[in-house]
Amino acid sequence: MLITVVLIWLVTTVVFMFVRLLPGDPASAILGASESFQPTEAALVTVRQRLGLDRPLVEQYTTYLGGLLRADLGESLTSGRPVTLDLRLRLGRTLQLMVPALLLSSLLGIAIGVLAARARGRSLDPLLSVIGLVGFSVPVFVIGNVMVLILAIQLEWLPSSGYIDFTQDPVRSIRYMVMPTIALALAPLAVTMRMTRTTVVEELGLDYVRTARAKGLTERVLIYRHVLKNAMLPILAVIGLQVGAAFSGSVIVEYVFNWPGIGRLLLQAIDSRDYPVIQGTVLLLSTLFVLVNLATDLSYAYMNPRLRRR
Repeated sequence: MLITVVLIWLVTTVVFMFVRLLPGDPASAILGASESFQPTEAALVTVRQRLGLDRPLVEQYTTYLGGLLRADLGESLTSGRPVTLDLRLRLGRTLQLMVPALLLSSLLGIAIGVLAARARGRSLDPLLSVIGLVGFSVPVFVIGNVMVLILAIQLEWLPSSGYIDFTQDPVRSIRYMVMPTIALALAPLAVTMRMTRTTVVEELGLDYVRTARAKGLTERVLIYRHVLKNAMLPILAVIGLQVGAAFSGSVIVEYVFNWPGIGRLLLQAIDSRDYPVIQGTVLLLSTLFVLVNLATDLSYAYMNPRLRRR
């Protein structure tokens, strides 16, 4: 637990320092500086004083840490709204994509991985391996743009981008969710599939499998009641790691599909040099990632009798 706290503190500190190394001036962004308009130095000084950007870096850092201890992430430099309010709203929208994407990738990844393991050495195995390799190696923004080109522009089956609140219109909301959910699920699906295939193939080569076959146990019963159960530990560990990958992938997916989630909020904050929003977003994402990995490690230890005895 102490290591978790230290990791979160380190991430907080590194992000605080790095955002202040970004080129550009938040005061200029707030005042709408552009090629055709440059705010006066007096206006810039006034904004910096109002936001506390003129204070020494150490003082800004201690103020920020003090706010964290009070669960206060500050206010957005551009909108003036509390950062926690924006994060709460945007996180829900991101989870609206992530939860079905992870469920889809886990269930399909395990099913296809078992199918590939059973088809090892036959013509279906290389085909499934190539599909998994494509899903793992092709960048998510390429997949997203190809889906928009085919499904939205050419076939006109789905809307190309945007967001509809589920409570307002469930059917339209799901239509807007389909493409970003699939794009977000493909990479975790490929990783889960490859891990499932590898672990199931290893299990199929063990002595207890040969003994079970000699006793007349059917292949379906053998795999789904015994082999897959024993192979689940590394698969679950990989699925846990995919949560962090899904958070990072959501940044690109939300940009491609104009989805107003936490990833798009982060990109907008970086573009406008909105320090509190950048810090709050990265802190939230890193905390969730660390906690998910901690939960994965604990569940792995609980399900592994050898680790539990230690």
